Amino acid sequence: MTASPPSAAVARGRRTIITTLGATQIMAWGSSYYLPAVIAPAVAADTGWPLAWVVGGLSLGLLTAGVISPHVGSSIERHGGRNVLAFSAGCIGLGQIGLAVAPTLAMYTMAWLLIGLGMGAGLYDAAFGTLGQLYGHGARSAITTLTLFGGFASTICWPISAFLLGEIGWRGTCLVYAAFQLCLALPLYLVILPRGLPQPAVKAASSGAVTPALQTGSNLLVMVVLAATLTLAAVISSTLSVHLLTILQKGGMTLAAAVGLGALVGPSQVAARTIEMMIARFHHPIWTKFASVTFVAIGVSALWLGMPIVPLALAFYGAGIGLESIARGTLPLAMFGSNGYAKLMGRLAMPSLIAQAAAPSLGALLLERFGAHGMLAALSGLALINVGLACALGWLVFSRGNLQAKPREPITSTH
Repeated sequence: MTASPPSAAVARGRRTIITTLGATQIMAWGSSYYLPAVIAPAVAADTGWPLAWVVGGLSLGLLTAGVISPHVGSSIERHGGRNVLAFSAGCIGLGQIGLAVAPTLAMYTMAWLLIGLGMGAGLYDAAFGTLGQLYGHGARSAITTLTLFGGFASTICWPISAFLLGEIGWRGTCLVYAAFQLCLALPLYLVILPRGLPQPAVKAASSGAVTPALQTGSNLLVMVVLAATLTLAAVISSTLSVHLLTILQKGGMTLAAAVGLGALVGPSQVAARTIEMMIARFHHPIWTKFASVTFVAIGVSALWLGMPIVPLALAFYGAGIGLESIARGTLPLAMFGSNGYAKLMGRLAMPSLIAQAAAPSLGALLLERFGAHGMLAALSGLALINVGLACALGWLVFSRGNLQAKPREPITSTH
């Protein structure tokens, strides 16, 4: 049997590609999603613009990202992720320049629209789609490794943003991030990522573990349940990422104590992802999803009940959202295979990103009307519903025979 010729991705080096995507993901998240948490108060104080509108720039960006995500997935499916990710870096970089020079709130808002285009074309879903195109079913370990990098985004970028804010102000901070995106991330994408799509022979070999039942059966119900559980998870994590410190302070903690406890979430994410990376070959990704929704439900419910175990509750919550990022990328790949994976990820991203755009504002409304206890009660209810959705999804997968074997990444002649 003749060995398949190596693809450009393999020739370039799997480790190099994953490391490049990991490093650029850290800075992409840090210069977009995580940026307002640090600079928003300074922007409002310096310009006199309402803080709600300043922070609302991120919501507008996420909404934009959600709207374009299906088109991003289709583009990656047709042409590969190289140019799409380079476009993302260009949009985020130019958007950061727009923020830095914005003389009015309207210009500031328009800059966030541009950043939103970059977020839709360059954050996890686009990166997952790119890896799926390059490595087929064997992308599972690459996706897990990528989320391990991404878990350090806030840990690395919040201190960087705070340091830059103190040294050169918020406008200078935006220009530094713009320089990174335009002068480093964009060229790295163009140089490191291969042009076009993998060779058909390689892709066919790497996607051999796809379950036929999920390819040929009626998948509408499966898709709806999968999209629903991913969206609910995004709503919970997006709401708490914005309001967690406020919730802890309303429980009687000082700001310093709340920040200290809130810092447990990041390491818990990384720890859970590290464990998952070590044991992933022994189980189907649906079990990762079960663990994710269960841990989040335990953590949020413990906070709602007021148990005197806040550090443990936050550790459970952090582990849950850490595993959720992995399940988001690997579960669709395991269920539907690599053919059409990037397009599927774009479609699944749309409701999640739109929900993330609205969730912080809805969370603020809940806090105002019902207090921290009422907000946590609502989030606990959503978390329990998500456990039920994950169980329903597992049953649908099981009924198609997809849990009967433990999937392992196939060994092909290209590795």
